[in-house]
Amino acid sequence: PPPPSPRIPEPAAGIITAMLRKPARFLLILLLLGGRAGAAADDVPGPDGLVVSASRPASKVGGAVLAAGGNAVDAAVATGFALAVTYPAAGNIGGGGFMVVRQPDGSATSFDFRETAPANARPDMFLDDRGEIDTDRIEAGYLAVGVPGTVRGLALAHARLGRLPWRDLVEPAARLARDGFPISPTLAAALNRELAGPMRPFPGSVAAYGKPDGSPWQAGDRLVLADLAVTLEAIATDGPDAFYTGRNARLVAEAMAANGGLITRADLAAYTARERPPVCGCFLGHEVISMGPPSSGGTALLQMLGMFEALGLERLPADSAEAVHLTTEIRRRAYLDRARYLGDPDFVAVPVDRLLARPYLQRLAAGIDREQAADSRQLAGDLVGHPGSDSGETTHYSIVDGEGMAVATTVTLEGSYGSHVVAPGTGFLLNNEMGDFNRKPGQTTASGEIGTPPNQIAPAKRMLSSMTPTIVTKDDRVVLVTGSPGGRTIIITVFDVVTGVVARGLEGRAAIDAARFHHQWLPDRLIVERGGLPADLRRQLEILGHTVMERGSQGAAHSIWISPQTGTPLGIADHRGPDAAAAAAPPAAVGEPSP
Repeated sequence: PPPPSPRIPEPAAGIITAMLRKPARFLLILLLLGGRAGAAADDVPGPDGLVVSASRPASKVGGAVLAAGGNAVDAAVATGFALAVTYPAAGNIGGGGFMVVRQPDGSATSFDFRETAPANARPDMFLDDRGEIDTDRIEAGYLAVGVPGTVRGLALAHARLGRLPWRDLVEPAARLARDGFPISPTLAAALNRELAGPMRPFPGSVAAYGKPDGSPWQAGDRLVLADLAVTLEAIATDGPDAFYTGRNARLVAEAMAANGGLITRADLAAYTARERPPVCGCFLGHEVISMGPPSSGGTALLQMLGMFEALGLERLPADSAEAVHLTTEIRRRAYLDRARYLGDPDFVAVPVDRLLARPYLQRLAAGIDREQAADSRQLAGDLVGHPGSDSGETTHYSIVDGEGMAVATTVTLEGSYGSHVVAPGTGFLLNNEMGDFNRKPGQTTASGEIGTPPNQIAPAKRMLSSMTPTIVTKDDRVVLVTGSPGGRTIIITVFDVVTGVVARGLEGRAAIDAARFHHQWLPDRLIVERGGLPADLRRQLEILGHTVMERGSQGAAHSIWISPQTGTPLGIADHRGPDAAAAAAPPAAVGEPSP
């Protein structure tokens, strides 16, 4: 096993805990950290372990688990359940996701708990009487729900690699739901929008998330989720079977049967999570470990990194027209391969080895015109169209522990607040992941749909994903743990962070704060974060043939970056997520043993 990363003195860690417990020590921390370049004031050092997530209360739950002697997988399980309470837009037990783990000895594995199609699902289930796609069935309601995988997935990871008792990891989330927590301005506004709009047709959802007196939520109000607390307490006591059988399964199946959904008790009982080998590759002397199929994320990420290296893009200024043009072209080709080949490996033969082979990537790179943007439709040959764009209310969290284990986890409900459905009595939101399958077999159009076979609906099949939980190492030491929400922009966001750190030599905060831009083959548009592209650079790209558009922020890459100078992990919450926070495992006091 590699030697442990060097540590800095204890007073330079645990900034939050030190501030609360020992104000005098906090003054020393400020002096030690004040001159550190490239870090924001809210970045958190954590030599004894770190959790970074979209929710401050959830990060604190994970940090407490590390402090209690749990490892990074234990903290990932606890954080995941806490997010189901405190971050209802995407944190979940009614959805699914992926987890990538690197152990201190350098071995790596991944856990696939992507949702599956119910047994009664069929390829044409989202078509209306005219044979056209009915988007209303996809965006909300019971028909859109895939069989949830999160609880089985977290349980599988815990059974394989966890250390603390299961109950100790689920009970903090149950307590948060039972006792409630003060909500932020962002969450208050989001809940009010949901209750007045998408949740309104579903009484179970309004009962779960509405304010008891019917008035709008205000920042600082306490959100109590009593039904969710009952469900979580059952999971804590009886394990994952409490979710997939018994009372919970009965309530979900009854609500499905009464509202046109497809999931039965048999579907829930039959769900299994899978441990799979991650996809791995070498990029500029670093090892990149990411998620393989049924996620497209790791494969597409490694394709883009391979083409980046083949073109020598690390030698070009990142803000030059040539670099942006060439980077757009490698993205275009990776997303075309995504549409052609990727799906659930239990149902289709996904040629991952061929897609990641260096000669193949060198050929793709060599086909790029340095002076002219490609036409995406012509590049596709007989495959005309694109894979659409998932709205992607997803969330990512990153964890390292004091022993060197690293965990990257991305979970999702698909759209924001998923299907907007809470089965009465259960307390949790259900996903709308069935819309991530190809919706009309055989129809691939330039207007936004793809109908090729790899991702068509079939019973028990997992829908294709873009989630890209990723760990980067160098010389057998973790350098970066990252990932992001954002639908099909996820892969690009992770690519930007990885290349920022590895190829551009940026510190973690600088790599995460840098402006992002996106291209996904079709629609044939180069989309840039608002204000992220100087006018003269935009004109140069348009001369090269790119159609450039601006939009709001892209992704939220809550990451952990390990300083090459000190070896200290730094928790970096992406400022694009307003409620995100990092939490360090509190260090032991001088003279006391570690917890």
